[in-house]
Amino acid sequence: MEHFVVSARKYRPQTFEDVIGQQAITNTLENAIKNNHLAQALLFTGPRGVGKTTCARILAKKINQASGGDLEEDFAFNIFELDAASNNSVDDIRNLNDQVRIPPQTGKYKVYIIDEVHMLSSAAFNAFLKTLEEPPAHAIFILATTEKHKIIPTILSRCQIFDFKRIGVLDTKKYLEKIAIQEHIEAEDDALHIIAQKADGALRDALSIFDRVVSFSGKELTRKAVTENLNVLDYDEYFKTTDLLLDNNIPEVLVHFNSILSKGFDGNHFITGLASHFRDLLVSKDKITIDLLEVGDNAKKKYLSQSEKCELKFLLQGIELANDCDLKYKSSKNQRLLVELTLMQLASVTFDGEKKNSKPYIISAVVFRSKIAKKSSAKFVKDEIKVVAKQEIPVKNAPARIDKPSAEPVKLDLTNTPRRSSGLSLKSLKTKAEVAKIEVDFEEVDGLPADDFSESKLLLLWEAYINLLTDEGKKSVASIMNSNVPRLENGMIHFRLPNAMMKDQLDRAKFPLVKYLREKLNNFKLDVVVDVNEEETRKYAYTPDEKYQKLREKNNAIELLKKTFDLDI
Repeated sequence: MEHFVVSARKYRPQTFEDVIGQQAITNTLENAIKNNHLAQALLFTGPRGVGKTTCARILAKKINQASGGDLEEDFAFNIFELDAASNNSVDDIRNLNDQVRIPPQTGKYKVYIIDEVHMLSSAAFNAFLKTLEEPPAHAIFILATTEKHKIIPTILSRCQIFDFKRIGVLDTKKYLEKIAIQEHIEAEDDALHIIAQKADGALRDALSIFDRVVSFSGKELTRKAVTENLNVLDYDEYFKTTDLLLDNNIPEVLVHFNSILSKGFDGNHFITGLASHFRDLLVSKDKITIDLLEVGDNAKKKYLSQSEKCELKFLLQGIELANDCDLKYKSSKNQRLLVELTLMQLASVTFDGEKKNSKPYIISAVVFRSKIAKKSSAKFVKDEIKVVAKQEIPVKNAPARIDKPSAEPVKLDLTNTPRRSSGLSLKSLKTKAEVAKIEVDFEEVDGLPADDFSESKLLLLWEAYINLLTDEGKKSVASIMNSNVPRLENGMIHFRLPNAMMKDQLDRAKFPLVKYLREKLNNFKLDVVVDVNEEETRKYAYTPDEKYQKLREKNNAIELLKKTFDLDI
């Protein structure tokens, strides 16, 4: 059986050109060697697996090669590596100081690489200070650490510091593609991208994960195999969750979350991933920020497609709710309920609550329907059906609000109806242009028609306009118009409201209403007069206390129920 060498060792870079993601540092070191401008004490700091020790070994080898040594020689006898994690005492540093005095037998420099230097004790640091400040001409120290803040300032001030950065996801993925080709492994682009994301900027971790997944799936590396082996949530789960949230489908969202938990995933892992998913959708909505989306090509198409369905308000509020859930998760006693509550809130962001109950008043809608029914008659039905058929007024559910006069079918008599001008005639176009010039103050305009109309026809058009407002989402104005019945007095429309606040709101929306009625009734001199009658206020229940009083008037037992169970309003 052939001995297996892990990829992190097998593909360890041997030159600066092979180092991934640290071009600024490698170029600096190469120029320093070339120009003989290299410091005698260097500190390599940065996260794990980004190439600190690798660059130290390459630098140690190139120093002697640049000083006139053989390019094929590795100068292993001139390179000394010390692990400070296990050699951190004062005696170890004293032995090192004694070795430094001895010049090299081959080459020009002796290079000392001290890994995990932050593990040295305070006494060892102090013993190392003098040697580090004034080393022999043939000695070069390269210190490597992942925790620079643990090194005493007197050491830092004596070193030339190089900060290694995390390796980008795309750079890691390209390096994994290169290795997959050399190992004759067919790997999906999304699979390698997931491995690069999981490595979190550490190339050594990425290579270790790559070896593990290859052992699991063989020569074909698929996205499904990677997500299953690494126990990470596939982004398809987040796409499905977001679709359910946009559809306001709370039951399906909760069932989907339960299926994710049944696979062994943690609720906190899911909610943080969902917040990241919303962030990716947010950056997908603008061409300027699309470069911030670090995903594969296939996933990028899905993100762009779903981002078009999501409103900016939904994504911003979704990120805020998911982040708030993440902060509260560890301190919550019922963590599953916390995540489920967050999902229900997310599913309600795009939900229009007024669709569920578009009647803000308790009595008004019933009163309005009953008044229309009382004023209906058989002749009124026939006349108004003619008007609707001719003018095509979009009245919703009008027959349901009018009492049927008899069982006989209604016949439409269109022979005696007045002839109306064509919508494309010159006369009609001129009339529409004049109507468009009417100002907001609704002053009478000479020369325009002022046909007579009945109160029953007015009520039908009034209700039709309410339905138009409801379809356009203007529920507040529609509810105000639905709170009472207009009256026709001396050619003017009078409408009574219980308070001045409702009057002000209707006055702001009165111009399109009057324009609509004038056009439909062919009367351009009518106006809507809004009156306020404070006595009408008692008919409506606004606050919880008023609603409670209404209920108590209907059933006195409500008061006994409140006192028995000590209920609050």
